[in-house]
Amino acid sequence: MPGVKWGHVEELFSPAFWKFQARNFRLMSSSQDFRLGENLLEEVAVCLLGGFGMPAELGLGAFERLKAHGKLSGEATSKEIEELLSEPFDYFGQPRRYRFIRQKARYLSESLQLLCGYQIPNDHLACRDLLTSLPGIGPKTASWIVRNHFGSDKVAILDIHILRAGAKLGIFEAGVDPTKNYFALEKSFLAFCSAIEEPASAVDAVIWDSMRRIKASRSLLH
Repeated sequence: MPGVKWGHVEELFSPAFWKFQARNFRLMSSSQDFRLGENLLEEVAVCLLGGFGMPAELGLGAFERLKAHGKLSGEATSKEIEELLSEPFDYFGQPRRYRFIRQKARYLSESLQLLCGYQIPNDHLACRDLLTSLPGIGPKTASWIVRNHFGSDKVAILDIHILRAGAKLGIFEAGVDPTKNYFALEKSFLAFCSAIEEPASAVDAVIWDSMRRIKASRSLLH
């Protein structure tokens, strides 16, 4: 890619580094199953409950609680979901409350109810377009659902970790706003994955995990 230097495997944030990490991820994983839910309704729930600054562990905890109470079939009211989310969660041994409970409960209840009445397309991009029509689901969340459910390499989950890594690589501008040009940024990310000859699903996953771990050492990010 013009302006992007290959670098070395041991050089953090270089294309060579991410190529090596993605290749190892593929070779060491027994399967490339990204699903967090058992069906599309559950995948919508777990992705909608996560994201937007929500710690992954807290989002998963909320999902597991609603699933255990049978509230992910598309029949639960927003009030029922809200009541379950209102109880504190165990977050690494400390009680922590879920944020934006009323809003998320309404989004989840309405989205699952609507989804039950739709014919879900098998085409990954068409499915994403459908999902973005649901309450509270934008391009990033819809892409996350599609990546997980289908194992798709046609989409990218452009969260803060991917954006930071992309800026270090030189494929994104620093501080770029994905809410304004999500699909243009996604095109650049997919082009990068193609250039290093690794599936976008794997590259997305390893960048997210690595950047989340590296975040503890802020000197590496600035």
